[in-house]
Amino acid sequence: MGSEALSSGGCRVRDLVREVIADLAPDELPLLDGLFNLDDATAIRRLTGRGQRREPLGFGMGEIAVLITPVVWLTLDQAARRIADAALDSASRESTALLRRLFRRRQAPVTMPPLTREQLVEVRRLVLETAERRGLPAERASEVADGVVAGLALAEPDTSDDGGPDTPAVSGTPQEN
Repeated sequence: MGSEALSSGGCRVRDLVREVIADLAPDELPLLDGLFNLDDATAIRRLTGRGQRREPLGFGMGEIAVLITPVVWLTLDQAARRIADAALDSASRESTALLRRLFRRRQAPVTMPPLTREQLVEVRRLVLETAERRGLPAERASEVADGVVAGLALAEPDTSDDGGPDTPAVSGTPQEN
């Protein structure tokens, strides 16, 4: 894969999550399949425990603490949103407010733009922090962080248009022509 593929557009966070989980923790794929039936916002709420119902999910909090699916998905979602916010903050304030309202209204899949080396280093740091907070051993956290960074570096751009012609996706800095 050449560098031109990385510069042409972003990839969906959920696709990156699947690649990393399939590689590092294939036993978590049934959990991931259940989350894939949800939109990104709902999946994130389930993984963070916000808005959690009193019904059991089929596993307890003890089990979720050692899973890497939440570490990977939550970190990639957070990184994509930070990058998008940075890009939006560089736009005019009026445009930014309008774009943020549009992003809130739409349930488009979160996408990760091609990242710079510095951004990849930041994502790795975020994965390590999230993994530590969730109780993953340091060696496993490092393995997960390396897998996430490798997935980001090798990701193919998302060329699908799942959300329709006017659905914005969260992406990073504008592409230069």
